[in-house]
Amino acid sequence: MIFVAFQRQNDYLCGKIQIDMKKKDPIEEARRYVDNAKETLRDKGEYNEELNRYDDEKYVRAAGNYLWLGVLMALDAVFHVRKDRRTRVDIKDYLAAVGKRDRKLLALVNDGYDVMHLSMNYDGIQAKDVSDSGFRLANNIIDRCEAMVN
Repeated sequence: MIFVAFQRQNDYLCGKIQIDMKKKDPIEEARRYVDNAKETLRDKGEYNEELNRYDDEKYVRAAGNYLWLGVLMALDAVFHVRKDRRTRVDIKDYLAAVGKRDRKLLALVNDGYDVMHLSMNYDGIQAKDVSDSGFRLANNIIDRCEAMVN
């Protein structure tokens, strides 16, 4: 009987924590992902100034993944493309939703997908210029989404 009461209390607390997590501002959360990407490259990326590139591809991939997830979070806040967590959404769904509303944002998302998701995350391109453009694009997309939310 004590176990049942404890389990009910635990279920209540877990439910309360999930509700509190849903109240987080998605734009703030997207910016936190960008900060995590910066921290990852700064602390672990092993930047080589002579070659103007990062030595460790693993951390470039991780930073690209953080950036792209932050962008998707900001886009979901505006366009509500994701139905639920189990539904896998294609980039074409995002492009269709964004293209109906904002052509400039559409161009940014296209470029962001190529740089952050494909070049950084999948290909692991270690050139600092690619990473810098990924950060610039992520910030521009999040800023534009923030203006649309407010």
